[in-house]
Amino acid sequence: MVTETAMQARRKAAMTVLAHSDAAGIAECLGAIAVPAHEHLREPENGLVMVRGRIGGDGAPFNLGEATVSRAAVRLATGEVGFGYTLGRDLEKARMIALCDAMVQSHELADAVEANVLAPLRSSMLASRERQAAQAAATRVDFYTMVRGGG
Repeated sequence: MVTETAMQARRKAAMTVLAHSDAAGIAECLGAIAVPAHEHLREPENGLVMVRGRIGGDGAPFNLGEATVSRAAVRLATGEVGFGYTLGRDLEKARMIALCDAMVQSHELADAVEANVLAPLRSSMLASRERQAAQAAATRVDFYTMVRGGG
């Protein structure tokens, strides 16, 4: 069994936050830090991926359909390589995700990215989820079975 390293866990957590955030929010947060010199290994591009599904969640896999994705890859001047993937056709968001991924791997930049980019986006994402849960809870109906006859 392969165990996840601390760096893999940090990158995975960062990708989760970045993928669920909108491009404007990422751009605003990135504006708060100095973006290091970097080069594009893969220019942002759009493509398709096959979405797989399973009957009942654990049945035999089948091809559900295709989804549009954008991807990019960047390398910082210090050598860290970052990759960015996002659903949809937002090339700039894929580029910013790749840049953040590379910066998370840098010892000098990781703390600044966490404090100025990931933490605000994470709190915004959690607040949005709580708002949605509260809206769903407000429409909840409790059904119960009434016993016939008196007790």
